Amino acid sequence: MPVNVSLKSGGIFDIDALKAELVSLEKSASEPNFWDDHTEAQKVLKSISRHREKIELWDSLESRANEQGELLEMVLDDWSPELFPEVQNGINNLMRDLKRAEVANLLGDEDDIKNAIVSIQAGAGGTEACDWAAMLLRMYMSWVEKRGYELNFIEETPGEVAGIKSVTFMIKGDYAFGYIKSERGVHRLVRLSPFDANKRRHTSFAAVEVFPEISDDIKIDINENDLRIDTYRASSAGGQHVNKTDSAVRITHIPTGIIAQCQNERSQHKNKEVAMKILMSRLYQMEKREQDEKMVEARKDQKDIAFGSQIRSYVFQPYQLVKDLRTGHEIGNVQSVMDGEIDDFIEHFLKWRLSNEPGRVAEVDNGSE
Repeated sequence: MPVNVSLKSGGIFDIDALKAELVSLEKSASEPNFWDDHTEAQKVLKSISRHREKIELWDSLESRANEQGELLEMVLDDWSPELFPEVQNGINNLMRDLKRAEVANLLGDEDDIKNAIVSIQAGAGGTEACDWAAMLLRMYMSWVEKRGYELNFIEETPGEVAGIKSVTFMIKGDYAFGYIKSERGVHRLVRLSPFDANKRRHTSFAAVEVFPEISDDIKIDINENDLRIDTYRASSAGGQHVNKTDSAVRITHIPTGIIAQCQNERSQHKNKEVAMKILMSRLYQMEKREQDEKMVEARKDQKDIAFGSQIRSYVFQPYQLVKDLRTGHEIGNVQSVMDGEIDDFIEHFLKWRLSNEPGRVAEVDNGSE
């Protein structure tokens, strides 16, 4: 009995439309005056590259689907039950990669492919919040490792008793920003406090800010008179990720109040260079958000890092549940989430965000600045 498991093109995988767009882009790239506008030409070439990658991925998935269909047909015809585990494993891997491709296909913004700069800041809750910020850091470190990305620390300020007051790091890898942008906002923790002798239940908050690393071809005009540059010694307590020198740099953009700092490099010059790049990335992201009128209105209603402003709740007691308050998606296995299993939340966020265009209200900071 023939078994057909080949994939159908259409819907979110509209390969025919993608191929037609690729032909149009390649035709544009062949025009004699293509390089007259160098910036626009680079954008077209990047689009061509991404279109080709998606088409190649689709072709690979379809080829694997056909192979699995042929193998399953052979097993059924010859009744070889010993081969079923191999077939099952192959189909499971195919479905996993198909799901990843579906999620990746939701990433269409020009910034999605870029590296991501992530900041975590402890909010209301004192030592509890600092410990919670450190827990979130470990969660993202585990996720980065599972994705095969690279994580580089930029600055870290330890808590007075435990955990961290703030930390900034860069995630390097294709579409790092596209995926991790779902984490922007306030994260709420409910648990029995390990710092409370009476073992009472506490609620803690931490804010996560995410913005793309800007590329060298993007220019941000900054008036040097608008900057305040301070140097300081990196904190010594618990700073296993930072370099203990006098070379740490903090840059404040006075008109906006945006602060960027770096203490992980070995020289003041390098720390200043990294801090300036972070500042430009944040200004670039702020400018992009303010281009959307709905985003401008939303920014007027920014809230504190406390009750009523969270995007996701992590409840350890009296029951176990992690729930995203934007999408409604929830997971009962809290420990798996804290071990970096956040792809389901990312997938649901990207689908939810797509359904909320053009406003894209999901990109509101929710008090994370």
